[in-house]
Amino acid sequence: YYDDTYPSVKEQKAFEKNIFNKTHRTDSEIALLEGLTVVYKSSIDLYFYVIGSSYENELMLMAVLNCLFDSLSQMLRKNVEKRALLENMEGLFLAVDEIVDGGVILESDPQQVVHRVALRGEDVPLTEQTVGFVFFWNFPNNLLGP
Repeated sequence: YYDDTYPSVKEQKAFEKNIFNKTHRTDSEIALLEGLTVVYKSSIDLYFYVIGSSYENELMLMAVLNCLFDSLSQMLRKNVEKRALLENMEGLFLAVDEIVDGGVILESDPQQVVHRVALRGEDVPLTEQTVGFVFFWNFPNNLLGP
């Protein structure tokens, strides 16, 4: 959360629950809720949401969502499900950092995001890497080639 729309954790959780209750049974990709535009996508046991003000362009929000989903799909070898994502949470955080910064869209090309995430992963000292972290950074490099 980059603004004070929902200042407390309790309000944030209530908003998240409200979004999930409204969207988890529908096949649409967009919803208007509490004066906000919500675009979303589900995959197996995950739901991805991008939220903007009611004045935001829905197509731009959808471009961010598609970029995030496609980037994760490439990094997780098309296995976008809860267990795989939890094991590779570092990659999710880095991908989000490459796509948006403080609500400003920086990148919408999944190939560029995957490439930049792979480059940022190489900067981590070996002593700070876990086995999952090392594994995660090795397979995006294989996908990108030499």
